[in-house]
Amino acid sequence: MGDLTDAALVEQVQKGHRHAFDLLVARYQHRIINLVSRFVRDRDEAMDVAQEVFIKAYRSMAGFRGESAFYTWLYRIAINTAKNHLTAGARRPRETELTYLDGEEVPFSDFQKDFETPEALLQVEQMKAVVLETINSLPSDLKEAIMLREIDGLSYEEIAHAMDCPVGTVRSRIFRAREVIDEQLKPLLER
Repeated sequence: MGDLTDAALVEQVQKGHRHAFDLLVARYQHRIINLVSRFVRDRDEAMDVAQEVFIKAYRSMAGFRGESAFYTWLYRIAINTAKNHLTAGARRPRETELTYLDGEEVPFSDFQKDFETPEALLQVEQMKAVVLETINSLPSDLKEAIMLREIDGLSYEEIAHAMDCPVGTVRSRIFRAREVIDEQLKPLLER
């Protein structure tokens, strides 16, 4: 069963096979924990919220019709659960920290291989800090859209489904987010 696609596992869960759901949890638990951690900074709280995500997903599995990828559906549950957790009075996320996403550092290493001097490396680090700070300061709809696109690599259609809005709105949000980031990077790039 470990080699089955998400769709095949979902079908097994819908037929009452609990083990199939355990395989889906194992497949996505780290991604969901890291996703939730973007909103809920306390690791123990994030683990609790992630567990709640999987409980909600399991209870809602009968209603999953496969109109989107399983992870897109699960992602949406995770985002909503994390936001509800914060709204319910949990502490707000720190706006200055966005270091690890899906268990990996934001991929600025591609820039680093072209620059070997200490000055160039310093500039790369400054650019990285500006980008992360700018993303964290964006309104939540722009922040979520740009992270889904640039960090998670989702298509515009997948983002539209995850954010429950038209594709045109997604494109607009990503465009606006990129404009803000570009504007903040401009002084560094002009040096």
